[in-house]
Amino acid sequence: MFIFFYLCEVICFTMLYSIIVPVYNRSEELAELLESLVSQEGGANFEVIIVDDGSTSPCAEVVTHYASQMNIYYHYKPNTGRSDTRNVGMQLAKGDYFLLFDSDCVLPPQYFTELEKNLQKNYADCFGGPDTANESFMPVQKAISYAMTSFFTTGGIRGGKSSMEKFKPRTFNMGFSRKVYEKVGGFRDMFGEDIDLSIRIANAGFCIALYHDVFVYHKRRVSFKKFYKQVRNFGSGRISLAMLHKGSLKLVHTLPAFLLLLFIAYCLLFIVHCSLFIVYCSLLLPAAYCLLLFSDALIKTSSPKVALLAVWASIIQIVGYGWGFITAFVQKIILRKGLETQEKLKKLYK
Repeated sequence: MFIFFYLCEVICFTMLYSIIVPVYNRSEELAELLESLVSQEGGANFEVIIVDDGSTSPCAEVVTHYASQMNIYYHYKPNTGRSDTRNVGMQLAKGDYFLLFDSDCVLPPQYFTELEKNLQKNYADCFGGPDTANESFMPVQKAISYAMTSFFTTGGIRGGKSSMEKFKPRTFNMGFSRKVYEKVGGFRDMFGEDIDLSIRIANAGFCIALYHDVFVYHKRRVSFKKFYKQVRNFGSGRISLAMLHKGSLKLVHTLPAFLLLLFIAYCLLFIVHCSLFIVYCSLLLPAAYCLLLFSDALIKTSSPKVALLAVWASIIQIVGYGWGFITAFVQKIILRKGLETQEKLKKLYK
């Protein structure tokens, strides 16, 4: 047993990590990510691969600035989307273990120290960690972070300690071994591509773990309009995932759509009957839910402004995700549109 733990420790500290970051017009955010990598404790051995997905404002200068401080590579390619961009990064990687981050993430100084502790204690072929907001973030970013991570909005499925479904790593903070990549392959060109890959990794028999203390600061969107578009795509992507992987659709994934349909039903009933009772019902439950969100966000952020914005962000999250889910369900499940695309996806990395 002692020899086993000793070998695990040697492997972790001699392991070469390949950090793969896709970038599209986010040079300022990338600079913050690279600065956080320079500031890492523990002396982990890693290379950084920046794949620029056809940015109109390339980040080559940012990468050059850090070239003397770390082992970093820059690859510019035509715009083909984030899945292909990550796949290109993995093809270029030389490491034993791949780490995937979004370009708007910042790593705390102890990230690699905690990662290697977890790999030594509970080695996993694939792992994921949570994301959170830093104190320096803008109020809108903190509010959106709450909406995306709270148990009362997403059920804790993005790495929370309490969750309504089995954890699946996501590409804002995800890692897996070269052996996983060589057997399972890369990302499919779809929304929810990271969840799809996580499912395929599990189906291939690899061990997946959630490392709670291996977290990143995720800056996310600074616009509610962009956030709505993002979560709408998430909702649509969930239907694609359900068609690719039978049994992957859980109750928690349907709740935003259910709540949205319930509110629409209340509105239609009021138009037809003009009943004050219906008005009270349609307002009382949403009001109670908003009060719950505000109270929880206030406890977690200690800021009334952020708590109010968090309520609005949560409403956007539910409406956007729910609407994307409903429209995709109608188009793909009921009307059977886009089946050819789904069949092509099934054949890719099958």
